[in-house]
Amino acid sequence: MAKTERPERSARVNATRDLILSTAERLFAERGVHEVSNRQIGEAAGQGNNTAVGYHFGTKTDLVRAIVHKHAVPVEERRRELIAELGAEPDVRDWVTILVRSATDHMDSLGTPSWLARFSAQLMNDPSLREIQQQESLSAPMLQQVVEGLGEHLAELPPAVRIERGDMARHLIIQMTAEFERALAEGRPTARASWQEMADGLIDGIVGLLTAPVTG
Repeated sequence: MAKTERPERSARVNATRDLILSTAERLFAERGVHEVSNRQIGEAAGQGNNTAVGYHFGTKTDLVRAIVHKHAVPVEERRRELIAELGAEPDVRDWVTILVRSATDHMDSLGTPSWLARFSAQLMNDPSLREIQQQESLSAPMLQQVVEGLGEHLAELPPAVRIERGDMARHLIIQMTAEFERALAEGRPTARASWQEMADGLIDGIVGLLTAPVTG
């Protein structure tokens, strides 16, 4: 009997963790990370125990880190797939396409409504939380390969301009996907009809940004 109960209990624990993660992601996206307590997350997830979030994840920072990691894994796998499809001499557009589509393809798979893009935008605006995303990025070898591939094509840009445009590109990806996700969730009109089309426009914009002439 004990052998039967153990996997059943493990399944219940995993289901509870998944429910808490998805609930926290939604509340963080809608209200802001610092505006939502672990207690509120537990209540919204239907957990009678007020300490359920802390029991499963620890601190709020640990919870945020778990959400980031949950999505980072499939996004990194999508990068791996797209990199495998590259031709012999990839150009700027090829690398930007991987950078954008690895994210938007995953967001598309989440259905509507989703909260990942808006959650990510919340993290970008907070230095301590942004560091969690940065740490996850540093542990993603496929992302590092994309960054290095882009860097080889942008080597002629002055270092300061290269850094500046990299920051601009990151903001575009996070803010534009967040706005698109919000519009879909609220049923508002969008310039592009789907995540695939939205990615097309975003890729065009970022390629133009990275390859624009430098003045001054």
